Parts: sequence; C-alpha cells; structure tokens
Amino acid sequence: MRQNREKSTPNWHYETQSGGIMVAGVDEAGRGPLAGPVVVAAVILAPNNIPDGLNDSKKLSQSKREALFKIIIQTAHVGIGMAEPEEIDRINILAATMVAMQRAVADLPAAPDTILIDGNHCPKFNVPVQAIVKGDAKSLSIAAASIIAKTTRDRLMAEADSRFPGYGHTGHKGYPTKTHRETLIKLGASPIHRRSYAPVKVVL
Repeated sequence: MRQNREKSTPNWHYETQSGGIMVAGVDEAGRGPLAGPVVVAAVILAPNNIPDGLNDSKKLSQSKREALFKIIIQTAHVGIGMAEPEEIDRINILAATMVAMQRAVADLPAAPDTILIDGNHCPKFNVPVQAIVKGDAKSLSIAAASIIAKTTRDRLMAEADSRFPGYGHTGHKGYPTKTHRETLIKLGASPIHRRSYAPVKVVL
C-alpha cells in the first residue's frame, strides 16, 4: 500500500536523476479555456526547504493551493510567463505555450542548470530539458509550478470577471462549460476570448 502511495505522489526522483543543482520545474495552466491567457510557472525549489503537501494542482482544493502558493513564493525561486489570447490566436495554443514557458524560465531570479517540463513538448533552452508526461504528479518541482500557474491564472480570471461582467469567469475560469457556452451565445465574445477557438468562432 505504501509503495503504491509513493508512486502516486510527487517526489525528488527526476530532480536527482537530472544531476542538476538548480532544477526548474515548469508547468502551464489554461491551454483548454476559451478565454484568458495561458499562464506558465517555473519554480526552482530549495532541496532543504521543500513545502509539505506539494501535488498536482488539480488534486488540491483552492484553499490548499492558495496556502502553498504563499509558501512557494517565500521559499523558492519563481518565474511567470504568459501568452495572451491575441498571441494564442496568431500562433496557436501549442506554440504560445512554448513561448510562455521560455518567458517563465527567463523570469526566474536565478538561472537553472536543468529544466523539467510537464507534458511531451519542450521549447528550446540553453540548458538540458526533459519533458515528463503527467510530471505534475511525479516531480515536486513541476507540482510546485502547477500550483503557481493555476493560482495565478485563477486570480487573473477573477479580475477579468470584474472587467467583463456577466461572463462568469470567476466560476468557469474560461473553460467551455455549458453555462459559458450559453453566455457566449447571449453576450458574444469579450476582448479576452480566444477567437481561433471553435465555440468562439461560432458567435463572431
């Protein structure tokens, strides 16, 4: 039972295996939504000061993510990169995510010597980089990045809700829920909607 539990929670294996001292975990939030930016976080954890409870952000409650967000900001090096809807529409979401990843790493206050990325695509960096499928559930550094990315994006969508009332961005965070689709048909697209996405195209 313990062995299975260890396999299902993030650990320091990939960081150790990489051989790096300054290892950055990178993850994104917001590839699927119809509105808002895609947000990427890069996090370099201090090996001797890793916050307890790090996990894939999707497995944590909002209150837990918020609490860990504060701790990570205080104990680790953190960088944020974004691509806004206009850029996503212009170069597509995958390319925009890769650019945002480069921006997040460039935003770090200290340069990493190796990078671990959640997923199966890597942008170009001048240091070794490894893509890890479901990395946010395997690597502590990527799990930390997933928490920073999601919390940051959720806050941005809540702020957008005040600028564009009626769309309910605080609730659905821009994802294509039934309510969001119905609101799109009723109100049309807002300035932060991704016009290249099919459900938005329909109402334009």
